[in-house]
Amino acid sequence: MNWRKRILGLMCALMLSGSGVYAASSERSANLERARKAIRHVVVLFQENVSFDHYFGTYPYALNPKGEPAFTPLPGTPKVDGYTEALLHHNPNNHNPQNGKGRSNPFRLDRSQAATADQSHNYLAEQEAYDRGKMDLFPASVGHPDGPRVPGKHPGVLATSGLTMGYFDGNTVTAYWNYAQHYAMSDHQFDVIFGPSTPGAINLASGQTNGVVNDQNAQGNMVPDGSDGFTLISDPNPFGDICSSTSDSLAHMTGRNIGDLLTAAGVSWGWFQGGFDLTVVNPNGSTGCRRYSVSPWTKVRVHDYTPHHEPFQFYKSTANPMHTRPSSPLVVGTNHDGGANHQYDTHDFFDAIKAGNFPTVCYLKAPAYENGHAGNSSPLDEQEWIVKVVNFLERQPEWDHTAVIIAYDDSDGWYDHVMGKIVNGSSTPKDALDGVGKCGDGSTALPGVNPGTAHAQGRCGPGPRLPLLVISPWAKANYVDHTVTNQTSIIRLIEDLYLSGERIGSGSFDAEAGSLLGMFDFSKGKPQNTARLILNPDTGLVVSNER
Repeated sequence: MNWRKRILGLMCALMLSGSGVYAASSERSANLERARKAIRHVVVLFQENVSFDHYFGTYPYALNPKGEPAFTPLPGTPKVDGYTEALLHHNPNNHNPQNGKGRSNPFRLDRSQAATADQSHNYLAEQEAYDRGKMDLFPASVGHPDGPRVPGKHPGVLATSGLTMGYFDGNTVTAYWNYAQHYAMSDHQFDVIFGPSTPGAINLASGQTNGVVNDQNAQGNMVPDGSDGFTLISDPNPFGDICSSTSDSLAHMTGRNIGDLLTAAGVSWGWFQGGFDLTVVNPNGSTGCRRYSVSPWTKVRVHDYTPHHEPFQFYKSTANPMHTRPSSPLVVGTNHDGGANHQYDTHDFFDAIKAGNFPTVCYLKAPAYENGHAGNSSPLDEQEWIVKVVNFLERQPEWDHTAVIIAYDDSDGWYDHVMGKIVNGSSTPKDALDGVGKCGDGSTALPGVNPGTAHAQGRCGPGPRLPLLVISPWAKANYVDHTVTNQTSIIRLIEDLYLSGERIGSGSFDAEAGSLLGMFDFSKGKPQNTARLILNPDTGLVVSNER
């Protein structure tokens, strides 16, 4: 009898426990179904080289000096995991003598200092800056001083490797802070792995940097994966792209990407990158692969199109090596786009939408002078581009069914004080987080592209913390999400919305990524954040915010 009571009690407990799990699962399913009905278009604005603290370290408090756009936080603005008084005034990077003349606390860069030197941000150097989690070797490992390419002479710490400790506030990145006030932002978005632009872009496309093939002089851009293959850790150009110089390091990727899944499912999509259309002639007369622009802030002449920033050009299945033009704006994003294979210029995005054709998934990459990359762009150039795109979208009839995601490829080496928990280890000569040749535990690494690659080395992560914002009528207002996410969380959202949860597989991080759905509110079945926030692209200040 006692045994019967115990068994019955255990069965009841399991049933009650199961009902709770079922209820939670049911609610998640219902929320996802509401999301699928609500979001018909995802637009990813993929920018360059910014750490979270570099743009949001003091959010929501700005200095507000005279002559700069003022920022005052809305009542009830939540705090972020940003700078504390201790980090600002007693930072470990200021105490570590190994940083030499670059020893510094974090310091504010004002609007007149928007043009800065590029910092080091390769796979090895970023791990060395973390110094076994002490986060105290940034100037010594990744810091670069302002140099001759930056107009004017900056005194003091700006002329040393301590420049990496500089940050902007709401008087310079004003548009971003205003978007954060009215929509949702994350303070725990991370780079999938350590390293520069191309691995970040490839992770946005496939979540898998393993499976790279050296086509020409690219051996310095990859590491052995431990199973006779290689993993990408740096910036070769895509093999076959007509704009990749014949003297460049060239490589291509194997495996699948999110574009392959969308194409197979008949979901319209496209990558839109500034400078991709080789028939356009700029006002300065430049055209073709050498079409260029000059940032008014950096004064640097830079080609509009950067081949290694275009991830889908690395895959034969999604590449458009000759930059073939779509036959019409009406077919942009479709599987019948005249041979463009879903790869376009940014103007094709605007042209298609104006023609009444708004693809389901759109990735936008600004021309290089507006992509935010220190050295050739600036936060103010970036602001012009971002505000132009968002203002345009908010004026479209489909805005009520659109989600804009602003994300980044890497941190550029700018200081950030938060280290993510290493979930994917690596043991290669280019790893150093936990000592020479070690970053976490290489035996815990995810598989590679090839079935025999049980633990693909060279993918240690997460890497540095990056900004991420969601702008949408469905986004929670003035909300900070603390969910741990990364670039492949964007892949996961797209898969969940339009591909019934299908995953890329073969060791892609999409299966492990945190969800972005917590930044949205689908509970009422209709958008709650319906005011259209129009900003000034020069100042970032609010022009209008009307329903």
